Amino acid sequence: MSFPEVIVEADGGSRGNPGPAGYGAVVYDADHVRVLAERREFLGIATNNVAEYRGLIAGLAAAAELGAESVVVRMDSKLVVEQMSGRWKIKHAALIPLADQARRIAAGFARVSYRWIPRAQNSHADRLANEAMDAGADVDEGRAEAASTRSVEAADPALADTERALPSWIDEAREANTEQSKPAQHGPGWTRATGRPTRLLLLRHGQTELSVQRRYSGRGNPPLTALGREQAARAAKMLAAKGGIAAVVSSPLGRARETAEAAAAALGVPVEIHDGLIETDFGAWEGLTFAEAAQRDPDLHARWIGDPTVAAPGGENFEEVRARVDAALRDLLERYPGANVVVVSHVTPIKTLLRLALDAGPSLLYRLHLDLASLSIAEFYLDGGSSVRLVNDTSYL
Repeated sequence: MSFPEVIVEADGGSRGNPGPAGYGAVVYDADHVRVLAERREFLGIATNNVAEYRGLIAGLAAAAELGAESVVVRMDSKLVVEQMSGRWKIKHAALIPLADQARRIAAGFARVSYRWIPRAQNSHADRLANEAMDAGADVDEGRAEAASTRSVEAADPALADTERALPSWIDEAREANTEQSKPAQHGPGWTRATGRPTRLLLLRHGQTELSVQRRYSGRGNPPLTALGREQAARAAKMLAAKGGIAAVVSSPLGRARETAEAAAAALGVPVEIHDGLIETDFGAWEGLTFAEAAQRDPDLHARWIGDPTVAAPGGENFEEVRARVDAALRDLLERYPGANVVVVSHVTPIKTLLRLALDAGPSLLYRLHLDLASLSIAEFYLDGGSSVRLVNDTSYL
């Protein structure tokens, strides 16, 4: 059976960049309903972009095996999409043979198009890539291929040694996007990332009456108290003294917008609203204290405390929050590469951004404390590297 058109979604990742890497690819029918094929493979030590190209190759190969005539490729890797579309040059020697192999496979189809999608829309391929990396963690490097399922061989076996020596490709991506070379800037500590990161200055909103009373405050819209406005003003003064800030991006909720407007006025930039930065929807627990929510729904509340997949009645769970915050992060990195950006939000989204920067599990949500109007700083590199510079600073208040 052949298919006139299929959709290929692919992803790749590396835990360390370079580090233990894997890819995932899924082929859908043209309606994006039926899964026709899946591929995943642990690659050993490689970088994010190598893993992403390997995912693309595997997805195209699977589509060819199905006899597809036309292919729509959807990936959340801006670099791969732009390079395969011919808009960005490929300068890294290790990527050229991978792109060439992808083009050779693509030449067998009547038509191939490449589209960038947010990471949240690429969750199936992302899950397969993570499954491959998880499986690879249990086997040594010499048995890594045994951890794959229905994998496609590498374009060039000699790349294995090359991948181990690869530096980050951050500078290539930035040069392709800006058409000018910039000197390398090395990340802190042992991150091994190079290039200028997008630095997010994560500012929690100031005090409200619900925060004074320690009540669940999600989608409700309490204004800042007098102290909250003072906290916002002090945070704004601190940020203005830092300078070099390109944008202020805020949750749509009033308490965050008030805090963001103070910062934006001090910096001389407008406030941009991003719905992905909104606080968790606590549903029926909105406005309740911890004890009141536990009394209302004792069993559910007890499970909610330790399980990020459990939601408050009529609300959302923390994994749903993670998915939308992750998508918001990708959007910010695309819009502000290498810039300093103030992000004004709430406890859960800020903790989630720190969790993503640390590549940590959901337990971080329950172990990390963030004060009102506190500042945390996380840096994200285009190659997937990240670091946390600061957590819960209130020295300016």
